Amino acid sequence: MQFILENEGVIRLSVFAGVFCLMAVLETVRPRRKRSFARQKRWFSNFANLAIGAVCARLILPWVPVSVAFYAQQNPVLFEPVLPVVVGILLLDFCIYLQHVAMHKIPVLWRLHRLHHADLDYDVTTGIRFHPIEIILSLLFKMAIILIFAIDPLSVILFEVILNAMAMFNHANFKLPLKLDAVLRLFIVTPDFHRVHHSSIQAETNSNYGFNISLWDRLCRTYTAQPQDGHETMQIGLEYFRDPAQLRLGKMIIQPFCKKEP
Repeated sequence: MQFILENEGVIRLSVFAGVFCLMAVLETVRPRRKRSFARQKRWFSNFANLAIGAVCARLILPWVPVSVAFYAQQNPVLFEPVLPVVVGILLLDFCIYLQHVAMHKIPVLWRLHRLHHADLDYDVTTGIRFHPIEIILSLLFKMAIILIFAIDPLSVILFEVILNAMAMFNHANFKLPLKLDAVLRLFIVTPDFHRVHHSSIQAETNSNYGFNISLWDRLCRTYTAQPQDGHETMQIGLEYFRDPAQLRLGKMIIQPFCKKEP
């Protein structure tokens, strides 16, 4: 535990790099779908957007979630710091599920979140494609949950590592054996499970909100088993953002301020 607490940054960066490289290789050797665009056309913009979001978050927010967790242990707001690690992780996961639903249901939040859905391909970099403002709002929401429930630092670090790894895993364009997918999706969000959420069909977009475990979608009745057009032929993205120019970094940054709507 002490090692994890003392080496949070190194652990998170190492897991991110390792999972990203593994997913990139799997996408190459066992792709689920044919690419619509060359990798370099999208990857530069998606990574640059992530870098801008990370820098903005660091400049604007004086804290990070784990520092809030340390503070909450000494200065509980509503609840005493008694949650077991597993419970803390599950609580954070459910709250992130609820946040994701809110990003779809509240118009002003959807204008930010739709950047994630406007990607015209679906691969590991889609999992890091979030508008900088959404990144900051997500951090604020997460820190509020940590503060209110006094979630301990170890739970926070483990959750952040799992969330980052799973975001890349379930956005990756690689094919799991169908029987394995059927078993895994009983517990976690697989690429086929989450790809439905990136369908251009609105009813499918508004389903399968989970990032880590699949339980929340089943309990809250937001689960769609398969896309109606099939994984290989379904249209990824949004009907009203089909111009490839929208894949450029500048277009991505200003997209929430555009008036284009369904």
